[in-house]
Amino acid sequence: MMNHIVIAPVLLPLLIGILLLLIRQQNLAFQRIFSIASVAAQIVLAAILLRAVSSEEILVYAVGNWPAPFGIVLVADRLTAWMLMITALLAFCALIYAVRGTDRRGQHFHVLFQLQLLGLNGAFLTGDLFNLFVFFEILLLASYSLLLHGGGRLRTKAGLHFVVINLVGSTLFLFAVGILYGILGTLNMADLAVKVAAAPEENVFLIRVAGFLLFGVFALKAALLPIYTWLPAAYAHTSAAVAALFTIMTKVGAYCILRIYTLIFGEQAGPAANLIEEWLLPMALATLIVGMVGVVGSTHLRQQAAYLVVASIGSLLIAFGLNTSVGVVAGLYYLPHSTFAAAALFLLTDIITNRRGEMKDKFDPGPMIAHKRLLGALFLVTAILIVGLPPLSGFVGKFLILQAALPHPFLPWIMSIVLLTSLLGLIALARSGSILFYRAQPMETVYAPNATSTVKNGSIIVELIPVISLLVFCVVLVIYAGPVTDFSLTIADQLLQPAIYIRAVLGDGGIN
Repeated sequence: MMNHIVIAPVLLPLLIGILLLLIRQQNLAFQRIFSIASVAAQIVLAAILLRAVSSEEILVYAVGNWPAPFGIVLVADRLTAWMLMITALLAFCALIYAVRGTDRRGQHFHVLFQLQLLGLNGAFLTGDLFNLFVFFEILLLASYSLLLHGGGRLRTKAGLHFVVINLVGSTLFLFAVGILYGILGTLNMADLAVKVAAAPEENVFLIRVAGFLLFGVFALKAALLPIYTWLPAAYAHTSAAVAALFTIMTKVGAYCILRIYTLIFGEQAGPAANLIEEWLLPMALATLIVGMVGVVGSTHLRQQAAYLVVASIGSLLIAFGLNTSVGVVAGLYYLPHSTFAAAALFLLTDIITNRRGEMKDKFDPGPMIAHKRLLGALFLVTAILIVGLPPLSGFVGKFLILQAALPHPFLPWIMSIVLLTSLLGLIALARSGSILFYRAQPMETVYAPNATSTVKNGSIIVELIPVISLLVFCVVLVIYAGPVTDFSLTIADQLLQPAIYIRAVLGDGGIN
């Protein structure tokens, strides 16, 4: 009976999205109620799944009761449940912020928001490569529409870049899927793991080609160097609530890299084993450098927040690129921290921008904004989180990454790059805070005619609830660092033993 809960995170946003489409002519308040209730229910579903998979059990749902590998399966293990919980918590905060006005700027915001969650949840749950492609396309459709929500020249330009690059990625995905199906006759991930390991020598070259094509697709989704250029403009020019939700989008690419290259191309894959091991770590280090250079060179706060997302994916994939259990643990701790901290910065940036009038988020001294002490304090906390200073979760995450790297031959490079980029981030964010708060001019000397109605009529505390909630999640990661890392260790142990996943999906007959 518990297996049926596996499909709920996919069905719920789909059904609510359809319902919202049917009542789109009704009062916006109805749409908001259904949308918020849906995301709250997804938090509950994620909690149920986390509890269910906390033991060794992996839950498998065979759609239409067709057994794998012939039918479509959804699979919930510890990693899946962890990603679903992070996504649901992030989505709830982003949605609470959006209902303060973002959802009024265009049609179908709540429908698209639910479709985005459908794509995210489906990508985490699917046990089939072709359906991973399908959920990627749902993500692309919803994210492109959300990116353009509210309109504007800069959003349209960034959106065009976003969709063209992602369509190229979709084409490469289809090529990879076609090659694997043509050679192995299956796209079920567990079955692929078995057949790749047993593939005859004459098929190994094409299997490796397909594996590298998949890596290119996932690297694009994760914004890994050199195909990260779509992200800064897209995230900087969309609305704050959407940018906050998009912080989990790069993690989908990281999740897929972790899943595919431990399950299908892991230690047991024969000639295709550890396919991307020698590529992932150098690319992640280069991404961290480029991302932080972008942070230092940013001229606007939104742009700086977007480049911080690029830098964070570099740090995350450094951990995964170590290809060890402790590296995976470090990455799984750093993943929710970086997601929540970046999302909080996007929302806080919007609140600050709305109070600076014509200066908006530009790094020039502007008017002394209302509630500057409160906003400045939150900016300081967020900066500490992102840079990785003690005692918050950013420090714990980077400490775990460096600790995991100690036995690695690349240790000098990893240590120097992580520490140097952290210093650059500290300098850049200190400069940003100084311009926004310390060097601000008295209100009498700067006229700010473009302050929004949110500033005039809204309570600052109510407006800051989503930001504070995201920061609290990061504090919880520190308070419960021991249990979180222990759970991350169980995830890593399960991931690095693909036979457990294969047996759960295919039964004992799937293991030779």
